[in-house]
Amino acid sequence: MTMRFFLTLLWCYLLATCAGYLAYSLNLPLPWMIGPLVVTAAFNLLVRPVNIPVRTRPVGQMIVAAQVGLFFTGEALSAIYDHGLAILGVAICTILFGLSLSYLLRRISNADPVTAFLSCMPGTPVEMGNLAIRYGGDPGPVIFAQTLRISAIVLLIPTTLYYLLDTPAGSRPLNAHSVDLMGMLFMSAGAAASSLLFYKLKINSPFFLGALSFSCIATATGVIPVSGFPWQMVAFAQILLGTWLGSTFRRELFQQAGRLVVSICITSALLLLLCTAFALLLSYFTDMDWKALVLGAAPGSITEMSLTAQFLHQNVALITAFHLVRIFMILPNVPWMLALIHHRANKVARTTDS
Repeated sequence: MTMRFFLTLLWCYLLATCAGYLAYSLNLPLPWMIGPLVVTAAFNLLVRPVNIPVRTRPVGQMIVAAQVGLFFTGEALSAIYDHGLAILGVAICTILFGLSLSYLLRRISNADPVTAFLSCMPGTPVEMGNLAIRYGGDPGPVIFAQTLRISAIVLLIPTTLYYLLDTPAGSRPLNAHSVDLMGMLFMSAGAAASSLLFYKLKINSPFFLGALSFSCIATATGVIPVSGFPWQMVAFAQILLGTWLGSTFRRELFQQAGRLVVSICITSALLLLLCTAFALLLSYFTDMDWKALVLGAAPGSITEMSLTAQFLHQNVALITAFHLVRIFMILPNVPWMLALIHHRANKVARTTDS
Protein backbone atom coordinates (compact mmCIF):
# COMPACT_ATOMS: atom_id res chain seq x y z
CA MET A 1 0.00 0.00 0.00
CA THR A 2 1.61 3.26 -1.16
CA MET A 3 1.55 6.43 0.95
CA ARG A 4 -0.58 8.18 -1.67
CA PHE A 5 -3.19 5.41 -1.61
CA PHE A 6 -3.17 5.38 2.19
CA LEU A 7 -3.75 9.15 2.35
CA THR A 8 -6.54 8.90 -0.23
CA LEU A 9 -8.18 6.13 1.77
CA LEU A 10 -7.82 8.11 5.00
CA TRP A 11 -9.34 11.19 3.38
CA CYS A 12 -12.22 9.11 1.99
CA TYR A 13 -13.05 7.67 5.43
CA LEU A 14 -12.83 11.13 6.98
CA LEU A 15 -15.32 12.44 4.41
CA ALA A 16 -17.57 9.42 4.98
CA THR A 17 -17.48 9.94 8.75
CA CYS A 18 -18.44 13.60 8.33
CA ALA A 19 -21.32 12.54 6.06
CA GLY A 20 -22.45 10.02 8.66
CA TYR A 21 -22.32 12.63 11.41
CA LEU A 22 -24.30 15.07 9.25
CA ALA A 23 -26.95 12.41 8.58
CA TYR A 24 -27.04 11.63 12.31
CA SER A 25 -27.46 15.33 13.15
CA LEU A 26 -30.36 15.52 10.71
CA ASN A 27 -32.00 12.51 12.44
CA LEU A 28 -31.93 10.42 9.26
CA PRO A 29 -32.37 6.64 9.54
CA LEU A 30 -29.21 4.49 9.52
CA PRO A 31 -27.09 7.65 9.35
CA TRP A 32 -23.69 6.03 9.76
CA MET A 33 -24.32 3.78 6.75
CA ILE A 34 -26.44 5.96 4.46
CA GLY A 35 -24.25 9.05 4.83
CA PRO A 36 -21.00 7.31 3.80
CA LEU A 37 -22.79 5.35 1.05
CA VAL A 38 -24.22 8.46 -0.62
CA VAL A 39 -21.10 10.61 -0.38
CA THR A 40 -18.74 7.85 -1.59
CA ALA A 41 -21.00 6.95 -4.54
CA ALA A 42 -21.32 10.62 -5.50
CA PHE A 43 -17.56 11.11 -5.31
CA ASN A 44 -16.94 7.99 -7.40
CA LEU A 45 -19.40 9.02 -10.11
CA LEU A 46 -18.81 12.78 -10.22
CA VAL A 47 -15.17 13.30 -9.27
CA ARG A 48 -12.93 10.23 -9.50
CA PRO A 49 -13.05 6.59 -8.45
CA VAL A 50 -11.74 5.54 -5.05
CA ASN A 51 -10.73 1.92 -4.58
CA ILE A 52 -11.88 0.83 -1.14
CA PRO A 53 -10.19 -2.49 -0.28
CA VAL A 54 -12.72 -5.31 -0.30
CA ARG A 55 -11.21 -6.72 2.91
CA THR A 56 -12.66 -3.77 4.85
CA ARG A 57 -16.18 -5.17 4.40
CA PRO A 58 -15.58 -8.37 6.44
CA VAL A 59 -14.45 -6.26 9.41
CA GLY A 60 -17.74 -4.35 9.35
CA GLN A 61 -19.68 -7.56 8.83
CA MET A 62 -18.15 -9.31 11.85
CA ILE A 63 -18.89 -6.39 14.18
CA VAL A 64 -22.48 -6.05 12.98
CA ALA A 65 -23.09 -9.81 13.01
CA ALA A 66 -21.79 -10.19 16.56
CA GLN A 67 -24.04 -7.32 17.66
CA VAL A 68 -27.07 -8.77 15.85
CA GLY A 69 -26.56 -12.18 17.50
CA LEU A 70 -27.23 -10.64 20.91
CA PHE A 71 -30.92 -10.47 19.95
CA PHE A 72 -31.22 -14.28 19.67
CA THR A 73 -32.83 -14.81 23.05
CA GLY A 74 -35.10 -17.73 23.88
CA GLU A 75 -38.17 -15.57 23.28
CA ALA A 76 -36.89 -14.52 19.87
CA LEU A 77 -36.14 -18.11 18.85
CA SER A 78 -39.69 -19.12 19.82
CA ALA A 79 -41.02 -16.41 17.53
CA ILE A 80 -38.93 -17.77 14.68
CA TYR A 81 -40.26 -21.29 15.29
CA ASP A 82 -43.84 -20.01 15.33
CA HIS A 83 -43.45 -18.30 11.93
CA GLY A 84 -41.44 -20.97 10.10
CA LEU A 85 -43.93 -21.41 7.24
CA ALA A 86 -44.03 -17.67 6.54
CA ILE A 87 -40.23 -17.51 6.53
CA LEU A 88 -40.00 -20.44 4.11
CA GLY A 89 -42.74 -19.02 1.87
CA VAL A 90 -41.03 -15.64 1.60
CA ALA A 91 -37.73 -17.30 0.65
CA ILE A 92 -39.33 -19.45 -2.07
CA CYS A 93 -41.25 -16.54 -3.57
CA THR A 94 -38.13 -14.34 -3.61
CA ILE A 95 -36.26 -17.02 -5.56
CA LEU A 96 -39.14 -17.35 -8.05
CA PHE A 97 -39.30 -13.57 -8.47
CA GLY A 98 -35.56 -13.48 -9.13
CA LEU A 99 -35.74 -16.25 -11.74
CA SER A 100 -38.62 -14.54 -13.55
CA LEU A 101 -36.89 -11.16 -13.58
CA SER A 102 -33.63 -12.68 -14.84
CA TYR A 103 -35.55 -13.83 -17.92
CA LEU A 104 -36.98 -10.32 -18.33
CA LEU A 105 -33.51 -8.80 -17.98
CA ARG A 106 -32.21 -11.05 -20.74
CA ARG A 107 -35.03 -10.02 -23.07
CA ILE A 108 -34.73 -6.25 -22.60
CA SER A 109 -30.94 -5.93 -22.36
CA ASN A 110 -29.53 -8.90 -24.35
CA ALA A 111 -27.44 -9.83 -21.29
CA ASP A 112 -25.99 -13.33 -21.25
CA PRO A 113 -27.89 -15.88 -19.11
CA VAL A 114 -25.27 -16.08 -16.34
CA THR A 115 -25.03 -12.30 -15.93
CA ALA A 116 -28.82 -11.92 -15.94
CA PHE A 117 -29.32 -14.69 -13.38
CA LEU A 118 -26.70 -13.38 -10.95
CA SER A 119 -27.94 -9.80 -11.34
CA CYS A 120 -31.49 -10.68 -10.31
CA MET A 121 -30.91 -13.31 -7.62
CA PRO A 122 -30.46 -11.67 -4.18
CA GLY A 123 -26.97 -12.16 -2.83
CA THR A 124 -23.88 -10.18 -1.95
CA PRO A 125 -21.91 -8.10 -4.51
CA VAL A 126 -18.57 -9.82 -3.87
CA GLU A 127 -19.80 -13.41 -3.99
CA MET A 128 -22.09 -12.90 -6.99
CA GLY A 129 -19.32 -11.04 -8.83
CA ASN A 130 -16.90 -13.89 -8.18
CA LEU A 131 -19.47 -16.42 -9.44
CA ALA A 132 -19.91 -14.35 -12.61
CA ILE A 133 -16.17 -14.59 -13.30
CA ARG A 134 -16.14 -18.30 -12.53
CA TYR A 135 -19.05 -19.17 -14.84
CA GLY A 136 -18.33 -16.83 -17.75
CA GLY A 137 -20.60 -13.88 -16.91
CA ASP A 138 -19.76 -10.18 -16.71
CA PRO A 139 -18.91 -9.25 -13.09
CA GLY A 140 -19.35 -5.47 -13.62
CA PRO A 141 -23.14 -5.46 -14.18
CA VAL A 142 -23.61 -8.19 -11.54
CA ILE A 143 -21.80 -6.21 -8.84
CA PHE A 144 -23.67 -3.07 -9.90
CA ALA A 145 -27.04 -4.83 -9.77
CA GLN A 146 -26.40 -6.34 -6.34
CA THR A 147 -25.06 -3.07 -4.93
CA LEU A 148 -27.85 -1.01 -6.47
CA ARG A 149 -30.53 -3.24 -4.96
CA ILE A 150 -28.93 -3.27 -1.50
CA SER A 151 -28.27 0.47 -1.61
CA ALA A 152 -31.82 1.25 -2.75
CA ILE A 153 -33.25 -0.89 0.05
CA VAL A 154 -30.98 0.73 2.64
CA LEU A 155 -32.00 4.19 1.41
CA LEU A 156 -35.72 3.61 0.83
CA ILE A 157 -37.06 1.08 3.34
CA PRO A 158 -35.59 2.51 6.57
CA THR A 159 -36.50 6.06 5.53
CA THR A 160 -40.04 5.13 4.52
CA LEU A 161 -40.76 3.05 7.62
CA TYR A 162 -39.01 5.59 9.85
CA TYR A 163 -41.34 8.38 8.82
CA LEU A 164 -44.39 6.11 8.62
CA LEU A 165 -43.72 4.91 12.16
CA ASP A 166 -42.68 8.37 13.36
CA THR A 167 -39.80 6.87 15.36
CA PRO A 168 -38.61 9.35 17.99
CA ALA A 169 -35.09 10.58 17.35
CA GLY A 170 -34.04 9.94 20.92
CA SER A 171 -34.95 6.24 20.85
CA ARG A 172 -32.56 5.11 18.13
CA PRO A 173 -29.62 3.63 20.06
CA LEU A 174 -26.89 1.87 18.12
CA ASN A 175 -26.36 -0.38 21.11
CA ALA A 176 -29.20 -1.52 23.33
CA HIS A 177 -27.00 -3.97 25.26
CA SER A 178 -24.66 -3.63 28.21
CA VAL A 179 -20.95 -3.31 27.49
CA ASP A 180 -18.06 -4.70 29.50
CA LEU A 181 -14.43 -5.23 28.57
CA MET A 182 -14.12 -8.99 29.21
CA GLY A 183 -17.39 -9.70 27.42
CA MET A 184 -16.15 -7.69 24.43
CA LEU A 185 -12.91 -9.67 24.36
CA PHE A 186 -14.79 -12.99 24.44
CA MET A 187 -17.13 -11.74 21.69
CA SER A 188 -14.31 -10.45 19.48
CA ALA A 189 -12.20 -13.59 19.80
CA GLY A 190 -15.14 -15.96 19.27
CA ALA A 191 -16.52 -14.00 16.30
CA ALA A 192 -13.10 -13.86 14.62
CA ALA A 193 -12.40 -17.56 15.19
CA SER A 194 -15.84 -18.63 13.94
CA SER A 195 -15.53 -16.43 10.86
CA LEU A 196 -12.11 -17.92 10.08
CA LEU A 197 -13.52 -21.44 10.48
CA PHE A 198 -16.42 -20.67 8.12
CA TYR A 199 -13.92 -19.19 5.65
CA LYS A 200 -11.73 -22.31 5.76
CA LEU A 201 -14.82 -24.48 5.25
CA LYS A 202 -15.74 -22.32 2.21
CA ILE A 203 -19.15 -21.42 3.62
CA ASN A 204 -20.77 -18.47 1.86
CA SER A 205 -20.74 -15.11 3.69
CA PRO A 206 -18.28 -16.56 6.23
CA PHE A 207 -17.46 -13.32 8.03
CA PHE A 208 -21.10 -12.53 8.72
CA LEU A 209 -22.48 -16.02 9.27
CA GLY A 210 -19.50 -17.17 11.32
CA ALA A 211 -19.65 -14.22 13.73
CA LEU A 212 -23.45 -14.42 13.82
CA SER A 213 -23.41 -18.14 14.65
CA PHE A 214 -21.01 -17.64 17.56
CA SER A 215 -22.95 -14.68 18.95
CA CYS A 216 -26.29 -16.50 18.64
CA ILE A 217 -25.03 -19.64 20.39
CA ALA A 218 -23.31 -17.64 23.13
CA THR A 219 -26.43 -15.55 23.73
CA ALA A 220 -28.94 -18.42 23.58
CA THR A 221 -26.95 -20.75 25.87
CA GLY A 222 -25.41 -18.19 28.21
CA VAL A 223 -22.32 -20.39 28.51
CA ILE A 224 -19.94 -17.68 27.28
CA PRO A 225 -20.29 -14.25 28.95
CA VAL A 226 -20.27 -12.12 25.81
CA SER A 227 -21.00 -8.41 25.64
CA GLY A 228 -22.07 -5.97 22.96
CA PHE A 229 -19.77 -3.32 21.49
CA PRO A 230 -19.82 0.42 22.24
CA TRP A 231 -21.95 2.48 19.86
CA GLN A 232 -18.81 4.06 18.40
CA MET A 233 -17.60 0.66 17.22
CA VAL A 234 -20.99 -0.18 15.68
CA ALA A 235 -20.97 3.20 13.91
CA PHE A 236 -17.44 2.45 12.65
CA ALA A 237 -18.64 -0.88 11.23
CA GLN A 238 -21.49 0.87 9.40
CA ILE A 239 -19.08 3.44 7.96
CA LEU A 240 -16.92 0.62 6.59
CA LEU A 241 -19.95 -1.08 4.99
CA GLY A 242 -21.48 2.11 3.59
CA THR A 243 -18.18 3.37 2.15
CA TRP A 244 -17.46 0.06 0.45
CA LEU A 245 -20.96 -0.11 -1.06
CA GLY A 246 -20.65 3.44 -2.39
CA SER A 247 -17.22 2.73 -3.91
CA THR A 248 -18.62 0.00 -6.15
CA PHE A 249 -20.58 2.53 -8.24
CA ARG A 250 -18.37 3.08 -11.28
CA ARG A 251 -18.71 5.74 -13.96
CA GLU A 252 -17.37 3.40 -16.65
CA LEU A 253 -20.31 1.04 -16.32
CA PHE A 254 -22.79 3.85 -16.95
CA GLN A 255 -20.78 5.03 -19.95
CA GLN A 256 -20.26 1.63 -21.57
CA ALA A 257 -23.48 -0.26 -20.82
CA GLY A 258 -26.28 2.29 -20.73
CA ARG A 259 -29.04 -0.07 -21.86
CA LEU A 260 -27.98 -2.77 -19.43
CA VAL A 261 -27.80 -0.29 -16.54
CA VAL A 262 -31.32 0.95 -17.26
CA SER A 263 -32.57 -2.64 -17.49
CA ILE A 264 -30.93 -3.52 -14.17
CA CYS A 265 -32.57 -0.49 -12.54
CA ILE A 266 -35.96 -1.64 -13.84
CA THR A 267 -35.62 -5.26 -12.71
CA SER A 268 -34.17 -4.24 -9.33
CA ALA A 269 -37.13 -1.93 -8.71
CA LEU A 270 -39.55 -4.66 -9.77
CA LEU A 271 -37.95 -7.19 -7.41
CA LEU A 272 -38.28 -4.77 -4.50
CA LEU A 273 -41.90 -3.99 -5.38
CA LEU A 274 -42.83 -7.66 -5.79
CA CYS A 275 -41.27 -8.66 -2.47
CA THR A 276 -42.92 -5.75 -0.67
CA ALA A 277 -46.30 -6.52 -2.23
CA PHE A 278 -46.02 -10.18 -1.24
CA ALA A 279 -45.10 -9.19 2.33
CA LEU A 280 -48.14 -6.91 2.60
CA LEU A 281 -50.37 -9.63 1.15
CA LEU A 282 -48.99 -12.17 3.60
CA SER A 283 -49.61 -9.82 6.52
CA TYR A 284 -53.26 -9.59 5.46
CA PHE A 285 -53.72 -13.36 5.78
CA THR A 286 -51.62 -13.84 8.93
CA ASP A 287 -51.27 -12.20 12.32
CA MET A 288 -47.70 -11.06 11.63
CA ASP A 289 -46.75 -7.38 11.80
CA TRP A 290 -46.59 -5.93 8.28
CA LYS A 291 -43.45 -3.95 9.14
CA ALA A 292 -41.58 -7.09 10.18
CA LEU A 293 -42.73 -8.87 7.01
CA VAL A 294 -41.61 -6.00 4.77
CA LEU A 295 -38.17 -6.02 6.39
CA GLY A 296 -37.98 -9.82 6.27
CA ALA A 297 -39.02 -10.02 2.62
CA ALA A 298 -36.81 -7.15 1.41
CA PRO A 299 -34.24 -8.65 -1.00
CA GLY A 300 -31.32 -6.91 0.68
CA SER A 301 -28.16 -8.04 2.38
CA ILE A 302 -28.62 -9.63 5.79
CA THR A 303 -26.04 -7.25 7.27
CA GLU A 304 -27.86 -4.09 6.26
CA MET A 305 -31.36 -5.45 6.99
CA SER A 306 -30.32 -6.55 10.49
CA LEU A 307 -29.14 -3.01 11.19
CA THR A 308 -32.39 -1.64 9.78
CA ALA A 309 -34.44 -3.92 12.03
CA GLN A 310 -32.46 -2.83 15.08
CA PHE A 311 -32.87 0.83 14.13
CA LEU A 312 -36.65 0.50 13.76
CA HIS A 313 -37.04 -1.51 17.00
CA GLN A 314 -38.37 -4.56 15.18
CA ASN A 315 -37.71 -8.21 16.10
CA VAL A 316 -34.10 -8.42 14.90
CA ALA A 317 -33.86 -12.18 15.41
CA LEU A 318 -37.03 -12.85 13.42
CA ILE A 319 -36.06 -10.58 10.54
CA THR A 320 -32.53 -12.01 10.48
CA ALA A 321 -34.09 -15.48 10.29
CA PHE A 322 -35.99 -14.48 7.13
CA HIS A 323 -32.74 -13.51 5.47
CA LEU A 324 -30.75 -16.46 6.79
CA VAL A 325 -33.24 -18.95 5.39
CA ARG A 326 -33.20 -17.18 2.02
CA ILE A 327 -29.40 -17.15 2.00
CA PHE A 328 -29.14 -20.85 2.81
CA MET A 329 -31.69 -21.64 0.09
CA ILE A 330 -30.01 -19.49 -2.58
CA LEU A 331 -26.24 -19.49 -2.10
CA PRO A 332 -25.61 -23.25 -1.78
CA ASN A 333 -27.75 -23.87 -4.89
CA VAL A 334 -26.37 -21.08 -7.09
CA PRO A 335 -23.36 -23.08 -8.39
CA TRP A 336 -25.39 -26.00 -9.77
CA MET A 337 -28.06 -23.67 -11.19
CA LEU A 338 -25.33 -21.61 -12.88
CA ALA A 339 -23.65 -24.73 -14.21
CA LEU A 340 -26.98 -25.77 -15.74
CA ILE A 341 -27.55 -22.29 -17.22
CA HIS A 342 -23.98 -22.20 -18.56
CA HIS A 343 -24.37 -25.67 -20.10
CA ARG A 344 -27.66 -24.75 -21.78
CA ALA A 345 -26.23 -21.48 -23.09
CA ASN A 346 -23.24 -23.31 -24.63
CA LYS A 347 -25.57 -25.92 -26.12
CA VAL A 348 -27.72 -23.23 -27.74
CA ALA A 349 -24.60 -21.49 -29.05
CA ARG A 350 -23.28 -24.70 -30.61
CA THR A 351 -26.67 -25.38 -32.22
CA THR A 352 -26.78 -21.86 -33.66
CA ASP A 353 -23.23 -22.12 -35.03
CA SER A 354 -23.97 -25.43 -36.72
